Amino acid sequence: MATVTDPQTVTADVAMADSPAVPNDSSNISTANGKRKADIDVSELDKRTVKKSTPSVNNDEQSSEIANDTTMAPAQQAEQPTPATEPATTDETKPSKRELKKLRKQAAYEAYAEQRKQKRKDKRHEKQAQRREEREELMAKAVEQGLDPMALIPTKQPLDANYIPISFIIDCDFEQYMREGELISLSSQLTRSYAMNRKEKHQAHLSFSGFGGKLKERFETKLKNTHKNWKNVVITEDNFVECAKRVQNDFVHPYTTYNLPEHVIPMEMGNIPHMTLDEKFDNKSTEGVEDDSVHKSIVYLTSDSPYTLDRLEPGMSYIIGGLVDRNREKGLCYKRAQEFKVRHAKLPIGDFMAMQSRFVLTTNQVVEIMAKWLQCGNWGQAFMEVIPKRRNLPRLSWKERRRMRRRTRTKTRLPCQDTEIKSEVE
Repeated sequence: MATVTDPQTVTADVAMADSPAVPNDSSNISTANGKRKADIDVSELDKRTVKKSTPSVNNDEQSSEIANDTTMAPAQQAEQPTPATEPATTDETKPSKRELKKLRKQAAYEAYAEQRKQKRKDKRHEKQAQRREEREELMAKAVEQGLDPMALIPTKQPLDANYIPISFIIDCDFEQYMREGELISLSSQLTRSYAMNRKEKHQAHLSFSGFGGKLKERFETKLKNTHKNWKNVVITEDNFVECAKRVQNDFVHPYTTYNLPEHVIPMEMGNIPHMTLDEKFDNKSTEGVEDDSVHKSIVYLTSDSPYTLDRLEPGMSYIIGGLVDRNREKGLCYKRAQEFKVRHAKLPIGDFMAMQSRFVLTTNQVVEIMAKWLQCGNWGQAFMEVIPKRRNLPRLSWKERRRMRRRTRTKTRLPCQDTEIKSEVE
């Protein structure tokens, strides 16, 4: 590229080159300054020419690219990926820190599964050995006293269960609202409900509706199909209405064939505790609904219901929501009762207890409370035996809670130096 120079600077350079060297310092400084100015002027001119020439080059490149795009074959254009079809970034597929933490915790829990199993087995063997030693001691004492050793050993008496025509149906169709850990808690609550009902003298018919999905998979895999060994239990994947119909057809017979307790009054006696509940429900909840759609033999238990349950009736099916959500979802059982147009009620907890929190209980607690009522016929006694005492406390104000904390607070005091000196002197 040709550069343009100033004629004055050129002549100055030529004159400086022809003239002899002078040992004067001032002349040397002036000539050096002149050369620097000439170099700066030339570099500025070069930059200006480059700036003027670059736009033309860019325009030529853009025109060539447009020409290449127009001459490209349609097949080649189709092969090029569009921005919409580009693969997703790797950041979206990576799990979050919380998910990684859960996975690590789950892996650590599964890694020690065999150790926990062995620990439970060893603990069971220790209890068996302790019972064996106690039994041998009793037999030795009986031999010394000259008594029959088998007479002193307590034996389990066979339980003469009395089945009452009342069904407790646990609605397990809430899987979409529960997490994995909550499903595990629900499975343990179901097993406790069955075990508790089997221990009572007066037993209700226990059923499980909506039994499917991950809950069923857990019972079939982790729990090794223990639910298939349960007796007098209906387990179905249908909703609670179909389950109630099946229970009515299979278990409920004329009430004269049952040995009912005194506090369980059949409907033939004329004393129907739910009659007031029927009138309220018919007037408010079933407006514009046919009578056939309202299932009179079904009562859905929910703490959000405005109606209170007085007692349990023969021939009725009481639905209990099988839900563990840590009070995250509100009013699910109440909405489900309204969706199926069935009666709903709540247990009379507020009439007998002053709880600090909401009147929401676990599934096995509700089953146990109702089973206890079948034994004694007293709601207050049933609540006191099942609900923990820490929840049966009056609700305190913030001032009273602060005063209680101050009373129970332990004050740490430093030892007095005088007492230390006295003790050393003594």
